[in-house]
Amino acid sequence: MIDARLLANGQTLSTKVCIVGAGAAGIAMAIEFIGTGIEVLLIEAGALSAETETQSLYAGAVVDAGLHSPPDRYRQRRFGGSTTIWGGRCVPFDAIDFEARTYMAESGWPFGLDTLEPYYARASALCEIGRYSFDATDSLGATARPMLRGFASEHFSSERLERFSCPTDFGKRYHALIANAPNINVLLNANLTDLQLNPSGTSVTRASTRTLTGKTLTIVADHFVLATGGLEVARLLLSNDAVHRNGIGNAHDVVGRYYQCHIAGTVGTLKLADADCVSHGYEMSEEGVYCRRRLSLNPHTQRALGVGNFVARLHHPRITDPAHRTGSLSLLFLAKAFIPYEYGKRLHGEERSTLRNWLRHIANLLSDPIGSCAFLLHWLRHHTLATRKFPSIIVRSKANHYSLDFHAEQEPNPHSRVTLDDTRDALGMRRLRIDWRYTRKDVETVSTAIALLAEEFKRSGIGHFEYDPQGLEFEMTRYGAYGGHHIGTARMGVDPKTSVVDANCRVHGVDNLFIASSATFPTSSQANPTLTIVALSLRLAEHLKQLCSRSQSHSDASPIPINDPGYDLESVSRMKV
Repeated sequence: MIDARLLANGQTLSTKVCIVGAGAAGIAMAIEFIGTGIEVLLIEAGALSAETETQSLYAGAVVDAGLHSPPDRYRQRRFGGSTTIWGGRCVPFDAIDFEARTYMAESGWPFGLDTLEPYYARASALCEIGRYSFDATDSLGATARPMLRGFASEHFSSERLERFSCPTDFGKRYHALIANAPNINVLLNANLTDLQLNPSGTSVTRASTRTLTGKTLTIVADHFVLATGGLEVARLLLSNDAVHRNGIGNAHDVVGRYYQCHIAGTVGTLKLADADCVSHGYEMSEEGVYCRRRLSLNPHTQRALGVGNFVARLHHPRITDPAHRTGSLSLLFLAKAFIPYEYGKRLHGEERSTLRNWLRHIANLLSDPIGSCAFLLHWLRHHTLATRKFPSIIVRSKANHYSLDFHAEQEPNPHSRVTLDDTRDALGMRRLRIDWRYTRKDVETVSTAIALLAEEFKRSGIGHFEYDPQGLEFEMTRYGAYGGHHIGTARMGVDPKTSVVDANCRVHGVDNLFIASSATFPTSSQANPTLTIVALSLRLAEHLKQLCSRSQSHSDASPIPINDPGYDLESVSRMKV
C-alpha cells in the first residue's frame, strides 16, 4: 500500500487495470484479480482512516435540504468507503426489478436476474451474510415461527428475508488479503481529478490524481474503472469535459439524471388481536447470521396494480413521540446527540421536540428502569462488543401495537438529478449540486400498497391497521431521500441516447472506461443496493479478466475462491501486512 503523498511529484505509474475507489465495489473487484497475474492499481482518495480535510471534498449543495441530506453525509472518503459506516442489510433484487414495465417509466435492465444471480452467492460470501438464501423456510427451518400467525395473503408474502452483514468493513476485513497480493497495489490519498482521452474521445489514455499536499501523479492503464459511488461517478464524468463538451458519456445529457434513492417511512398503528401471534424481530440462520422477515408485495400484484416494488416491516412506535411510554425508546431519544448522523437523523428535527415532550421522555425512562437497563445490557453485549452485531432496535409492544416501516422502489425520473455547482473544492474541482425529486408514481406505490395491506390484515382477522391516507405523502418525505442509496446517475442500457453504460458497465463510446457502482442501476428495486453493487462488480471483474487474457498472456495461477469451503475467510482477517 502506497501513500501518494510520499511519491515524487509528477511520477507516472503503469498498470493493466486501474480501479478508482476502494469501497465495496473496488475492493471486491481487486480481490477477484488476486492470483491472476494481471497487474491492478486500486486508487483511494482517502487514507486507512477518516480524515476531516479529505472528507470535506465530498461537500456540495442541495436544492431542497428537507428532501436530501448534505452530500458529504452517508459517504466516506477512505479505504473501505461507506462500508465503514453501513448497517449491513443485504437483499438481492427481485426478477421483476429487471423487467421493462409499461407502468414504470424508464424501467428495464439489459439483462435479467438470471444473468446476475451466479454472482450473488460470491457477493454473499464477501459481505459475510452466509448462504445466498432469502427464503425463511430454507434459511430458518420449517419449525420457525411465522412472522404473523394467521396472516395469509395472495398479495403479500411474509416468507422473504433480509440478511445482515457483521456489518463487514471491507477496508479492515480485506486489508491484509489485498496488501499481501503480489499483483495488487493500492494508492492511498490519491484524488482522481482528470481522465485524459485520445483526440477522438474513444479511449482513456491516462488519468491524473492529486493529493491535498499538492502532488500530481499520472496513471497509465489499459482499462479504467470508476468505483467511486453513485454521486462521485457523476461528478467525475461531468467534470472531465476537455474532449466531450458535456462530460464523458454525456453526449445526450443523461449523466446525473434519473437519480434515485428509496422511498421510506414509518406510518400508522397495527393493533393485533393476539399478543402471541407476532414474531417480528431478528432470527439466526444456521450459519449464525441475523435474518429478518418482512412483508413483500408479490410481483403479480405489482403488475396488476401498476405499482413499484414495496416491502414493510413491523416496527416499534415512533421514538420521538413519548406516547409510546417505553423507557428504552425514550432513552434513545434523550441520547440522540451521541448517535451518528446516519442513524440518528430520524431522531432529529421532529416537531414534537419541545420541553414538555422532553419531560415526558424522562418520565418514561424513570417509570421503566428495569426495561431500560435490560435494553442497555443487551445492546452492549450483542451490538457494541459483538463482532457480528445485533442490527437494530427491536422492542416488543406491551400494548400489542406496531407501526409499519416501509421501503419502496422509486420511479426513474429524468428531472431528479445531480449537476455541477459553481463552487469548487480544495483541489479545484466543481462540487455537486443535488436536486432529488419524487414522482406521483412513488406516492401511488406507497399509498396503494399500504391500503391493500390494511385490507389484508383485516381480512385475515389478525388485527386492524389505522393510518391517515391523506398524510402518507408527508410520511414518505418526512426525512427525505433514504440514506446513502445513490442510484441511477450513470444508468445501464443498450441505447446511448437514454443510458451511460452498456450491459458490461462500459461507458458508451469509450472503449476502456467502466463503472462499478449503483450509479449504473436503471431501477432501484425495494432492496438496499450493497449486495447488488458487489455482485455487479464481480461480474465486471470477470469481464475485464477476459479482456486482459485476450490482449496478453499472464500467470496460470488461479484466482482465490472466496466462496470455496476450503478458503478460510476468518484466517484472512488475521493475516499480517
